Amino acid sequence: MGMWQRISLIFRSKANKALDRAEDPRETLDYSYQRQLELLSKVRRGVADVATSRKRVELQVNQLDQQSSKLQDQAQKAIAMGREDLAREALTRKSGLTTQINDLKAQHAQLQGEEEKLTLAQQRLQAKVESFRTRKETIKATYTAAEAQTRINEAMSGIGDEMGDVGAAIQRAEDKTAQMQARAGAIDELIASGALDDVSAVSSGDDIARELDAMSSQADVEAELAALKAGTAPEAIEPADAGGAILQAEGEKETTEGNQA
Repeated sequence: MGMWQRISLIFRSKANKALDRAEDPRETLDYSYQRQLELLSKVRRGVADVATSRKRVELQVNQLDQQSSKLQDQAQKAIAMGREDLAREALTRKSGLTTQINDLKAQHAQLQGEEEKLTLAQQRLQAKVESFRTRKETIKATYTAAEAQTRINEAMSGIGDEMGDVGAAIQRAEDKTAQMQARAGAIDELIASGALDDVSAVSSGDDIARELDAMSSQADVEAELAALKAGTAPEAIEPADAGGAILQAEGEKETTEGNQA
């Protein structure tokens, strides 16, 4: 096998696979049914055309029969009047009409036979089309159900895989939660036993102490300021003033003793 033949074979095989994937059997069945309806419609039109031609021939035969009967009467009247020549002319024309009538009757019989054949073919084709339509709808319904079942199975398979991932994630979350709970319990036990200081409590106590010291310092400043405004020394510096008074009294005493000496 040559290279181009192999390439052609591969291309045809790929094309057939692509067409097979793209083909929807329901669309193919509907298309085939539509083509059969078109064929049935053509057969019906053919039957109608043949029937029309047959009817036209029948009308022509009837008209020629009427003319033939009229010529027969005219020939009889001509004989009664002694006009043999007119009677001969009428009979001659009648003979020509008879030939035409026979030809038309033969054509009529042929058309009638064709009409009967086409009518029978139409009936058979119509029966096949109806049978195909019933089978088509059954196949389409079966294919649709199988397609839906396939999609459901695929969806369920996907859900199963996804639920497996979700289950693993839930298990990891539960493990982390249990680990955090165990850690929190261990810390509580250490704080309760005194092995580990409660950072939140210490921090809260330091904040309160700093706030109380700030309030005390501010109160001292306010008290001293109020004492200055009132013209009296604040209580906080009274010990220093008392010492000054004692030194002043001792000085006065030494002065007095000196004078006495």
